[in-house]
Amino acid sequence: MAGNEPGARPRSPHLQVYKWTPAMAVSIFHRVSGDGLAIVGAGMFLWWLGALAAGPDAYAAFVACVWHDPDAGTFHQVTNILGKIVLIGLTWAFFQHLFSGLRHFVLDAGAGYELRTNRLWSTLVFVGALAATAATWLYILQGTFNG
Repeated sequence: MAGNEPGARPRSPHLQVYKWTPAMAVSIFHRVSGDGLAIVGAGMFLWWLGALAAGPDAYAAFVACVWHDPDAGTFHQVTNILGKIVLIGLTWAFFQHLFSGLRHFVLDAGAGYELRTNRLWSTLVFVGALAATAATWLYILQGTFNG
């Protein structure tokens, strides 16, 4: 039976064959968050460096787009919200990648392969990343509004 005939079995396992588990999701999100940090994070960093090198006006425009400028026009107010969404996303990606990397470090040491333990640690990676992101941004926004 050829591989492209109806009813033919796949030659290798595909994602739809497997039951999704937290460990599988953590592995995929580890790769996604790493790519996001590399691509989006590098882009933001290069934009920041370019704004620094271009002078005070370019840097002020950068800050107006990603952080806070009470006197900004409508365009900068919209980009300000989008900039904060990108920064929050990068923060989540950082913590997701960090906690997932720590989980992989423990697995490399030979611990945590029991199904129940692996499922628990995988779930804690997601919960920890969301909690750390929320705590970080609550701290940042508290300082912004109080100071």
